Amino acid sequence: MIEYLKDVWTARYFWTHLTMSDLRSRWRRSFFGMFWSVIQPLGLTLLVSFVFSRIFKIDFTSYAPYILSGLIVWEFSVTCVVGGSLSFVQADAYIKQCRHPLAIYSLRTMLTALLVLIMATGPLFVWAVIAMPQNFGITWLATVLIFPILALIMWPLATLLAYIGVRFRDLPPALSLVMQALYFVSPVYFETSMFRRGGLDALVDYNPLYHVLQILRAPLLEGQFPTLNNFLYSLGTALIFTLLACLAGRKVEKEVIFYL
Repeated sequence: MIEYLKDVWTARYFWTHLTMSDLRSRWRRSFFGMFWSVIQPLGLTLLVSFVFSRIFKIDFTSYAPYILSGLIVWEFSVTCVVGGSLSFVQADAYIKQCRHPLAIYSLRTMLTALLVLIMATGPLFVWAVIAMPQNFGITWLATVLIFPILALIMWPLATLLAYIGVRFRDLPPALSLVMQALYFVSPVYFETSMFRRGGLDALVDYNPLYHVLQILRAPLLEGQFPTLNNFLYSLGTALIFTLLACLAGRKVEKEVIFYL
């Protein structure tokens, strides 16, 4: 594992170049360019928050950052899951020519999505400062931890799915359906209190997405540090995915080239 990570680090100029190339191609010939990473989630947040705040009789100014935080993390997760399953397939030309660790291609997918996520969090912090200035304080430092934690979770998950996706090409559309189902049973748009009132505590307490979101939401929306349980559950999820990705890599990495 250590030697493998050393090889990944040795190839750092290659995968950083691929990541930056993905970002440039993402907004090529676009007038707003990278600002679309802010405009899209913010526009959808304003629309959904306005409708849902009327339906559920919730204060718009406090509900909008809740929606925005869930939306940007969810979009990051979907990109890593669905895009991660295609990482090896889309990089087949590089894989056939270069003998780099295959995990750099799922790392490329994750880093591209992570940079977009970092840019998208800008309006969230601004809105939280304006709408809920009483929550601003040292607890906000904890929000920075969400980025490395998400990276630790999504890189091995994307790698694991890439190993499966190169063999079973039906995986990406299947994952899209799975993510759509998870969308409705996760506290992305709906507040956790709604799940608990309906007796659906398990969909919150045992949902990794909830614990990751709390690392961002607790400081910004409640002015509190995330709980130890939030960190343990998030890091435990990262550990499980890492072990699974390592086991899959040791078994099938040398066989990937035969399925491309």
